[in-house]
Amino acid sequence: MRFLLLFLFSFILVGCSKPKEQVEQVKPWFADEAKERGFDFVWESGFNGYPYNPEIVSGGLALFDVDGDEDVDIYVVQGGSIANPDQTEFANQLFLNDGKGYFVNATQGSGAGDTHFGTGVTTGDYDNDGDLDIYISNVDGNVLLQNDSSGKFTDVTSQAGVGESRWSASSAFFDMENDGDLDLYVANYIDWTPETERECKAVGQADYCSPGAYDAPAKDTLYRNNGDGTFTDVSEESGVRAIWGNGLGVVVGDVNGDGFLDVFVANDQVNNQLWMNQGDGTFVDDALFTGVAVDANGQPKAGMGTDFADVNNDGLLDLLVVNFFGETDSLFINGGGWFNDGTLGSELSPISRMYTRFGTGFRDLNNDGMLDIYMSNGKVQRADAMLTTDPYAEHNVLIQGMDGGRFKEVTPKGGTIAELLHTSRGIGYGDVNADGAVDIVVINRDAPAYLLINQNPEGGKFVKLRLVNKHGAPAQDAVVRFTLGDKRIRREVRTGGGYCSAHDPTLHIGLGNENSISMIEVTCSNGSKQVISNVDAGEVRTIHQGK
Repeated sequence: MRFLLLFLFSFILVGCSKPKEQVEQVKPWFADEAKERGFDFVWESGFNGYPYNPEIVSGGLALFDVDGDEDVDIYVVQGGSIANPDQTEFANQLFLNDGKGYFVNATQGSGAGDTHFGTGVTTGDYDNDGDLDIYISNVDGNVLLQNDSSGKFTDVTSQAGVGESRWSASSAFFDMENDGDLDLYVANYIDWTPETERECKAVGQADYCSPGAYDAPAKDTLYRNNGDGTFTDVSEESGVRAIWGNGLGVVVGDVNGDGFLDVFVANDQVNNQLWMNQGDGTFVDDALFTGVAVDANGQPKAGMGTDFADVNNDGLLDLLVVNFFGETDSLFINGGGWFNDGTLGSELSPISRMYTRFGTGFRDLNNDGMLDIYMSNGKVQRADAMLTTDPYAEHNVLIQGMDGGRFKEVTPKGGTIAELLHTSRGIGYGDVNADGAVDIVVINRDAPAYLLINQNPEGGKFVKLRLVNKHGAPAQDAVVRFTLGDKRIRREVRTGGGYCSAHDPTLHIGLGNENSISMIEVTCSNGSKQVISNVDAGEVRTIHQGK
């Protein structure tokens, strides 16, 4: 989150005028229906005159089926007061879905109301009992909540051995050894405490510092699942402590197709890391060698949100990293063992440069068969030019995927008729009202969260796949391949990715005008394969591993 000189704000002035090639949508892509659907949540920064760094970068959520009724529930982390570590009035919140996209706050009595100062959350079935558990990254001690499948949770942090005490940001469950147990990668931001906070200024006022002001990049943590409900910290012997940085975003995927999952970490102001899985429990950082450590100019950026996807339909995982105001996004195109910086050719550069981007991720948001992007934005330091009384507020951006791996911005801004302008952080994807279109939940700093209900503006058709493993839990990191029209497409089951948030693992596939998919090949993370035939438009099909 590099704090640039004020002349860079000229980019804002350029960006405020709408390019001629942009076309207003006849029908908006989204409508914020948080209030009428019962999702009333405000992430509280606790700012009280003196800026503490976690107040400006935190705020994540998880979308997943909490209670086994096959709809999408919402779990949100809460902030509170950095100055008062004993505060208990600010707790994480659990909202249960009634099956039609309306929510009730079910936090009380659920065991889910952790009261630490929360940064983010991820989900995974760590105990192989068939439901998704919650791992919460906090400023002052992380927490693992075990799900009993009925919407009740138990804090098992101590007995599981995953209570990382550093300030953590994003994290991800993944099976690093293909042994059937989910391991856990935790990206730590900076070695920080309230006592080590620095004094920084912007436009003559006390303000939030960049990570470089602390000169304290944090080493990340890797926990290996022992298969008995406990974990072992293997950070040193695995190699992930060999290099450290200011980690904010984490995404997992098999980059080189060797059958083992790799881990990418988006670092703030220092080189990114690409931990290549050696298949024996160890990892090597190949970010520099593969071309994703820095941009095409050889410069590290302020990496925040990140995601893997096959953008150009060549069967390989490409990589998106969103960055700070004045820097473009980084879209790295996989060339088969190395990456090329394809940001300029993707046309993302002029769209992204004028914002500070946090939440992101690839999803087909208009059911046309191509991947789109939503970006949640918000400054991290004051500027002379303010759009609202919130000095950090920025518009969010909706970006449509086009043929050839190109992108264009959707107008009106953010895809909504009503102007939404706040300091946005984590986002979560999922079809909350079960109408076949992907909705988005957005966390805002000191303002109501958005529940963006997809209007499916082009009326595209869809199928939804629920891929489950032998335990009945989502088949984390499973890959599906299929043909749609003249395109050979790859999609993945992934709960992580983006920024400090987790997404509904149901795999949503837009069909455009196609009526079916004749054959789908499924590859689970352990290499097992199966073929599914004749999935029709509008169908929601559950696919069991090995059946």
